[in-house]
Amino acid sequence: MARIIHTETITAAVKEMCIEANLFLSPDMTKAMQQATENESSTLGKKILLQLQENLEIAGKEQIPICQDTGMAVVFLEIGQEVSLNGPLLEDAVNEGVRQGYTEGYLRKSVVSDPLLRENTKDNTPAVIHTSIVAGDKIKITVAPKGFGSENMSRIFMLKPADGIDGVKQAVLQAIKDAGPNACPPIVVGVGIGGTFEKCALLAKHALTREIGVPSPLPHIAALEKELLASANQLGIGPGGLGGTQSALSVAVDTYPTHIAGLPVAVNICCHVNRHVTREL
Repeated sequence: MARIIHTETITAAVKEMCIEANLFLSPDMTKAMQQATENESSTLGKKILLQLQENLEIAGKEQIPICQDTGMAVVFLEIGQEVSLNGPLLEDAVNEGVRQGYTEGYLRKSVVSDPLLRENTKDNTPAVIHTSIVAGDKIKITVAPKGFGSENMSRIFMLKPADGIDGVKQAVLQAIKDAGPNACPPIVVGVGIGGTFEKCALLAKHALTREIGVPSPLPHIAALEKELLASANQLGIGPGGLGGTQSALSVAVDTYPTHIAGLPVAVNICCHVNRHVTREL
């Protein structure tokens, strides 16, 4: 028998998650920032990292956003196929949660209703919603508000198969170099390899929500992640883009089967807060 979940429950969860993600750094990111401070060899870089952490502490104590750009809400939903949804349409329920979270949480509203006319929707809706059907009778929700200082630095490369792994490495590092200080480093880098033009971008976006420090389960991809992170930290961008050894906190790579004629690669860059919250209903 299907388990009934009322979509009003999803609205309530999304509301709370929007506020939580924007006011508090996730535990994995907190740990990563502390580790970066210990590892930073530049005096200025270390000072910047300490200032960033002080800002994060003040935000938590004062209940104010950890960044003034509270982002466009990106929501991942993993829906168990044994779930039966009751109530308002799922998409409407998610957007209502975003509306309530950004309005009642006094978070900056950054979404415009038309990309050319540029009129603000005044409640940060609509969200960007990605759904997938999985086994089980639960719903896993991940809310990842995405600021556009870093989003604007993201890239897609439609490589040739002959470019191989060296081409992938060059593409990722080129995107990080081009981002420089603009993505508020130290950054978190999500990489998608495979699929199609749009699939690799989705892979890269979802990779940003992986817990920092958890490698890919695929040994060759885990090795690639480790190499890319080391290479990124040799670029000298550093915290705040002012030089140093800690330009990136993590590189997470997700892959998907692809066509014999292609090698799509997407690089989705996120700033040092890399907001993400996950709950299971």
